[in-house]
Amino acid sequence: MRLRPATVPALRPAVAGVLALILFALGGTGAAQAQDVAFQSVRSSPDAPVTVTSDELSVDQGTGIAIFTGNVIVVQEGLRLNADKVTVDYVQGDRMQISTMTADGNVVMVSPTEAAQGDHAVYDVPGGTVVMTGDVLLTQGPNIMSGPKLTVDLRSGTGRMEGGGGRVRTVLQPGAQGSAP
Repeated sequence: MRLRPATVPALRPAVAGVLALILFALGGTGAAQAQDVAFQSVRSSPDAPVTVTSDELSVDQGTGIAIFTGNVIVVQEGLRLNADKVTVDYVQGDRMQISTMTADGNVVMVSPTEAAQGDHAVYDVPGGTVVMTGDVLLTQGPNIMSGPKLTVDLRSGTGRMEGGGGRVRTVLQPGAQGSAP
């Protein structure tokens, strides 16, 4: 597992805080197969309006699938997601209700105190969960956590970094003041 440099300036400070607290929670081992994470400001209501901005939009009227490409920005309450491409699937029979939003390529999810980046993310809007995969890098304050899969429950403000076939890695900044995982 490699740690990538942050592509969004807010990622670096956010990652450092999370990692310090996680290492403390792990008793200094620095690695685990799965780790629960508190998301203090990632709570969002699936019923809140979703705003999507992109360079291009393609809609298939037959299936009702909308594909946003090029510098895609999705905003819902205090949560922001950026990606190269976002595919929106609607609830069958109701093209006014979003079922899922699938983000691909340079995916970055940012809240006021956390930031995560990965290769792919699926936002289950009715379920209120975001699952991010592919070399996920999470920052909270000065701490950093990485792993193959991050699941965030937007209703409860909780998350879980899972190792799957890999391992969860944390980097904690001793003496750093940051938010707790």
